[in-house]
Amino acid sequence: MAQWVHQPREDAEFDFILGMSEVPALVYFIGTWPKAIEPCRAVDLVVGAIAVEYRGRLTAVRTDITRCPGATERYQISGAPSYVLLKDGEVVAYGTGPITTAEVRQILDSHL
Repeated sequence: MAQWVHQPREDAEFDFILGMSEVPALVYFIGTWPKAIEPCRAVDLVVGAIAVEYRGRLTAVRTDITRCPGATERYQISGAPSYVLLKDGEVVAYGTGPITTAEVRQILDSHL
C-alpha cells in the first residue's frame, strides 16, 4: 500500500480525513470476505499508483466496509470493491467492481 493512501480505522477517523482534505477525495471501499479479497487487492495497487501520481491534487482513502459502517451507509456502498470520487463534499463519480489505472485517470481528469 502506498504511503499516500489514508486508511481510517473507524468512521470518526474517516470523517476527520475528509474534513481536512482541501482537494478532491477518491474513496474506495474494500471488503475482507473471501470473494472480495482478490479484487480489492487489485484496486489497492491501482489506487496506490494513482495516489502517488496525483499527490497534492487528490486525497486517496482506503476504507474497510466493516470498520467504517457509517461511511459505507452514507455513500450507499453495497459491495466491494467500490469507489466514490468526492469534490467539494459532493459525489461526482461512483463505481463498483475492479477498475484499471487508465479508467481511474479518465475519471479524475474529467473531474479535477
